[in-house]
Amino acid sequence: MNFLQKLAKYRFSRYFQLLFISWDIVLLNLAILISGIVKLENIDQLYLKETQTISLLANLIWIGLLLYKDSYRIIRVETIESILSRTIKKIIIHAAIVSIFVVSLDYDGISRFQLLYFYVFFFSFLMLSRVFSMKTLKYIRYKGYNFRNIIIVGANDTGKRVLKILSKNLTYGYRFLGFFDQSQNETISNILGGFDEIESFITKEQVDEMYVALHIDDIDVINKLIQICEHHMVRIKFIPDFQLYTKSSRVEISFYENMPVLMSRPEPLESTINRLIKKVFDVCFSFLVIILIFPWLFPIVMIMIKIESPGPVFFKQDRSGRDNKSFSCLKFRSMRLNKISDNVQAQKGDSRITKFGAFMRKTSIDELPQFFNVFIGNMSVVGPRPHMLFHTQEYSELINNYLVRQYAKPGITGWAQINGYRGETKKLIDMENRVEFDIWYIENWSLLLDLKIIVKTVLNIFQGEKNAY
Repeated sequence: MNFLQKLAKYRFSRYFQLLFISWDIVLLNLAILISGIVKLENIDQLYLKETQTISLLANLIWIGLLLYKDSYRIIRVETIESILSRTIKKIIIHAAIVSIFVVSLDYDGISRFQLLYFYVFFFSFLMLSRVFSMKTLKYIRYKGYNFRNIIIVGANDTGKRVLKILSKNLTYGYRFLGFFDQSQNETISNILGGFDEIESFITKEQVDEMYVALHIDDIDVINKLIQICEHHMVRIKFIPDFQLYTKSSRVEISFYENMPVLMSRPEPLESTINRLIKKVFDVCFSFLVIILIFPWLFPIVMIMIKIESPGPVFFKQDRSGRDNKSFSCLKFRSMRLNKISDNVQAQKGDSRITKFGAFMRKTSIDELPQFFNVFIGNMSVVGPRPHMLFHTQEYSELINNYLVRQYAKPGITGWAQINGYRGETKKLIDMENRVEFDIWYIENWSLLLDLKIIVKTVLNIFQGEKNAY
């Protein structure tokens, strides 16, 4: 019996909380030690009363943050981006609380630079530890260990969606045994039997978890399944079909005292903190672009536009913004002056586009003036692209959830654009797909996602995009 087989016999999840917190405390104190060695003139300063007091507070605060809402928990299907985002938030909160204590206790002996070094080392240790843990678990599961055997009750659309998620990556650690359903659907080959056969199957086979994807009308069956699972020590999980209430791919559940309230979709940017983070990022990013790029690029673009065709350097157009309020969107003029620009999209081979204008559109240089829109607050660096008022009115009548994209500020680039939905929308399905991606962005916003979109946008500019014309 090899080492992994022996290891797989133990249920480390029972001790995971203690191990996780203990390891984090080791990393925290290691970061304190290394930051002291790097920054302090004398290592003995680590044993001063002020330093030891703040070190003790740092340990207690981090333990409290981990215990708050089970922040130590890493679920099997969690992405590294999610873990990174959660870790950054915890580090920021921790740094803020520690700083308040340092200032309020008037600890002048605490080096501010040592604190900075500490958080750099601590964050690096945490992320290396998290990534190593995930890679190790994925390797173990790839080798066939640390799996949970699951069955799904209900071979319907909801059940199939659950299976698709859990089986998307073998390293998630789920081994699907089969469906149980009363209707024997010939198109689904892995139905093991009806509801009456579930208990005998669980008795014979090792089943760790049961996922129930039944309609609420089957309450008698659901109650029976709870009894079976509790009797055989199988963990039961329910997958409510929220599609009965909303077409949203994600929902959010809030609690008003003890009453659960279903919200049709989560909106991270409705949080004041998240809005502030995005606003600060937008202002700083746009300011850097304006002072670093515009001073040397603008004269070149202005001369080229003026040489090729008469008219203004900038093109202004009213477009739909957040809450469907119109604003004046800025661009470098890439077309000859025409009377149909507010109603007709640019098309491939459009005769209105100048030669230099085609170059600007291909490289997205024409969009650069929109950083002024971002700086004054009309737009964001990342968000759903702003559409012409004419298109907003047209598509809002054709696509039911079209205006949901107006919940967020429009962006210079967006999730839909880096996924290929940029430029002319020749067919209705093109706009429907764009709206779907825009809504996904609104429901899943994070600063890391914005950074990912920006990096992908820059790469696409250098690689070239077929829809950029």
